[in-house]
Amino acid sequence: MKVKDPHFILEKIRKYLDEDIKPSRYRSVVEIGSWKYMETSMDERIDEACAPDYDDSAWADFRLWDTWGGYDRVAWFRTVVRIPEEIRSFQGKECRIALRFLVGPRDGGDSTAETLLYIDGKPVQGIDIWHEEALLDDAVTAKNAFQIALKAWSGVLAPPRFRTFKLAQMIALDERVEHFYYTADTLLRCCILLDENDLRRIRLTRLLNDTFKRVHFLNFGEEEYYASVYDALSFVEKGLGELAATEEIKPVVYGVGHSHIDMAWLWRLCATREKASRTFSTVLNLMRQYPEYRYMHSSPQLYQFLKEDYPDIYEQVREKIQEGSWEITGGMWVEPDTNIPSGESLVRQFVYGKRFIREEFGRETTLVWLPDVFGYSAAMPQIMKKSGMKYFMTTKISWNQYNQFPYDTFWWKGIDGTKIFTHFITTPEDGSWFYTYNGHMDPEEVMGVWNNYKDKDKNDELLIAFGWGDGGGGPTREMLEQSRVMKNIPGIPKVELTTAEDYFRRIYDHVDHDALGQWEGELYFELHRGTYTSQAANKRYNRQAEILLHNIEFLSVLSGMEQECAYPKEALDALWERVLLNQFHDILPGSSIRQVYEDTTEDYAHIAKKGGELLGSALSGIVKTVHVAEDSVVICNTVGYQRSDYVQIPYSDSVDRDTVLIGEQGVLRCQATEQGILAYVEKIPAYGYCSLKMQQGVAAGDADMRIAPDGAENRFYLLKLNDNGEIIYLYDKENDRTVSCGQPMNVFTAYEDKPQRFDAWDVDVYYREKPYQKFSLVSSTVIENGSARAVLRQVWTFNRSTLTQDMILYADIRRIDFQTTVDWKEKQVFLKAYFPVAVHSDEVSYDIQFGSIRRPTHTNNEWDFARFEVPGHKWADLSEGGYGVALLNDCKYGWDIHGNVIGLSLIKSAVHPDETADRGRHVFAYALYPHRGDLSQSDVEQMAYSLNMPLLVSEKAGEPGGQEYAAFGMVSTDCGHVMLETLKQSEDGKAVVVRLYEYRNQSENNVCLRFAHRVRAAAETNLCEEGETWLDVEDNQIHFAISGFEIKTFKLYFERCGV
Repeated sequence: MKVKDPHFILEKIRKYLDEDIKPSRYRSVVEIGSWKYMETSMDERIDEACAPDYDDSAWADFRLWDTWGGYDRVAWFRTVVRIPEEIRSFQGKECRIALRFLVGPRDGGDSTAETLLYIDGKPVQGIDIWHEEALLDDAVTAKNAFQIALKAWSGVLAPPRFRTFKLAQMIALDERVEHFYYTADTLLRCCILLDENDLRRIRLTRLLNDTFKRVHFLNFGEEEYYASVYDALSFVEKGLGELAATEEIKPVVYGVGHSHIDMAWLWRLCATREKASRTFSTVLNLMRQYPEYRYMHSSPQLYQFLKEDYPDIYEQVREKIQEGSWEITGGMWVEPDTNIPSGESLVRQFVYGKRFIREEFGRETTLVWLPDVFGYSAAMPQIMKKSGMKYFMTTKISWNQYNQFPYDTFWWKGIDGTKIFTHFITTPEDGSWFYTYNGHMDPEEVMGVWNNYKDKDKNDELLIAFGWGDGGGGPTREMLEQSRVMKNIPGIPKVELTTAEDYFRRIYDHVDHDALGQWEGELYFELHRGTYTSQAANKRYNRQAEILLHNIEFLSVLSGMEQECAYPKEALDALWERVLLNQFHDILPGSSIRQVYEDTTEDYAHIAKKGGELLGSALSGIVKTVHVAEDSVVICNTVGYQRSDYVQIPYSDSVDRDTVLIGEQGVLRCQATEQGILAYVEKIPAYGYCSLKMQQGVAAGDADMRIAPDGAENRFYLLKLNDNGEIIYLYDKENDRTVSCGQPMNVFTAYEDKPQRFDAWDVDVYYREKPYQKFSLVSSTVIENGSARAVLRQVWTFNRSTLTQDMILYADIRRIDFQTTVDWKEKQVFLKAYFPVAVHSDEVSYDIQFGSIRRPTHTNNEWDFARFEVPGHKWADLSEGGYGVALLNDCKYGWDIHGNVIGLSLIKSAVHPDETADRGRHVFAYALYPHRGDLSQSDVEQMAYSLNMPLLVSEKAGEPGGQEYAAFGMVSTDCGHVMLETLKQSEDGKAVVVRLYEYRNQSENNVCLRFAHRVRAAAETNLCEEGETWLDVEDNQIHFAISGFEIKTFKLYFERCGV
């Protein structure tokens, strides 16, 4: 016989369930046909329309099957309903009264409508294709009539031209029939998962068959039928209990309800705020029906929005968190990208996230929850651990394009040696190799999460995060019913509901830590490599905002110390929260729709305007304390090392083209440029300032520099250009070393960029197969050839685009800068700049948060091959034993360095999900920096900071009794491989925080920090300024040991502290 079950028991039962049992859950149905209707845009809020006494008499009449919507539209529907006798007669007879809606199902397009249901002015739950039904509380059904309001959103993801309101019903839902349906359905699916020869499948199948023999279908829909279903339910539950009584060795799968809501992605932030209200109200309504339900959600920012927009829902959420059924965890303000934000930004994610959770809910969190981020920086283990976190969860690495990650529960070790306990949720996604954080809590997943798991010999307890995300409303009644049924079905892992933090505590406590695998370095994601480059302007705004906030914080501290100005904490908090929000893992990486970036452009403009005001105020406060005898300029250095650099003095009433600057060593080398007077200033104190006198006169003599369309020369380099403006020869005169290698340098190459699946997200390896024609040089003009610098402006064209670049050589620093402006008009074209150099190394160093990482320049194995595009920050350095070449940049993050060729990714112009991505004007800078010795013997890091953080300037009028020159540095260190990264007011407002890190992977036993102000006390804390370990203070100095790539945070209590 071809089939093992000639009676087709399981097929027969499937038919019973779908065609008979499931429809019979509705004992009675009454249509709700007549409505009042008003439609607005997303930005036109009429939130009072939910109120029972709201006057809707001027609204249009609306009936079922009428249409509404379009792109990004909000529709309000209102009506008053009475509970008819045919519904009320079932109340209390195993039935609950419920409402059912199809407000805007998938009528074409790629999305469905999302709706918030109000009853008598109170939000009840979200209505969507996964949550069509809303069970009503007894307090509502006790009334004869109640008012319904529906706030529906049409969507933005390819919505149809119009949506159709197809269904509105009041129903009497038989809960016991529904429970029978889910019990039998779950049991049937468990049977199918077991082998046909498995005795457990045979017995479960027999139980199912015997159960359905008790259901009387003869008089379907009548009382006899329903009584037989109730009897069948009792029978199957008793049978399952008997089977479960047999002790069986099996894993346990813990479930936690979840709804991953992207802050912005294929919708704007304003839509996300509404998604939160719908999802959270749905969770609250289901919690009233399922007391065992446990739900978690990260992202304090979302709770802050809820508090502002829907305070009633927020208060209910607070109550559930206090009860313990709702869990807020994750620790971070949002779920950010971790490749692109600065180290300080990642720290602030924890500072702001943990503070909100503590202050609003009285909770502490130890779990970092980042399921959907596109790779994880090797700096993260230390940042997490030193922020008070113990555990880390993700799933995204399972999406790798080439290599399967070897562990699911393991120690992740960062660049400094810090290890953090890490677990991947292994829930299968629709049969693919992907793991998902949007589980369905069904038998297939409960079996699949165990089958996928690679560390079965070390741990037999797994986690499923289940629920529809991104506006899908989170868990459904079906998921919760299935979890009840699967508590202990033979052959299937046991199922229990828990919280995420409890799960991690549990497995952390019982696994053998020594037996776990260990992964060292970054969790590189072998996909979505285009996110290092997509939406380049947005990435530039982000880095500028990070630097602006850094400068405001330091200058505000210094201003407060000098003249007791108030520290602008409230204003800074508001700016930081917006920057952190825009570092969400679909905003900053560049994978959102056009409207998202229109919004972020406005955000960054506000940050620049408000931040500029704060910066100006702080700078003015400092300058007031500087007393000089003659008219001067005050030069502020906001980085943590003594600095010799160029400064641009803008023209003003006091500064013209004949102005010269004089320092303690005499007249400075100055040059009048289009923007102002350019001068080279030496030895500006770390985190401090110096003054320079302004006079009319003759600047220091000319430097020996020459520049022309065919080449340039200064005291550092001899450089030759070919007819296309590319560097064909570069000789380092100081080190007697040829940098070029026979191939042109600073070569622009544009490639066809058509990835297989995710346009804005991905760069596929085959892009290299199809470079387009070369850029064509159309002009080359000497712009400046002065005593301080020489500038050659070159203009290239490519297809419809134009690239203008100033190549700059300096008299006093070894950088060669390339200030670049691009008018980019291409689609699906990937632009890079390449520098082949005469350096051989099998590894290259990349700047990342609080340190650097080394990656191979070869493709010896599959893991190396997969890294054909990698993330990095301000610099990358290719060095051999005695010499190296670094490439620096001011806003780029994608790198391609193989063999001896340094490649920097500049523009990636995708067409989806933003059809206009990267078309327009781009401004950026990069710099070539050859140096003696390898990276550890160079000053590459300082040069990169200097490129990114120009010196700040303010004029100061002379006054009687003033000094000839003023100079001041607030803090300094004698350690040449420690970077003073951040100087700010402490979160409690009582101290000054100094954060620093070791950047050469070199331990030091005695590092000294010296302070210019009197230090009363000092303590070391974690990154979130928690826990104080007091330090000895002597002569306003503290001493400490530091290990390679270690981050340290100190709180300084000064005797004079106006912050």
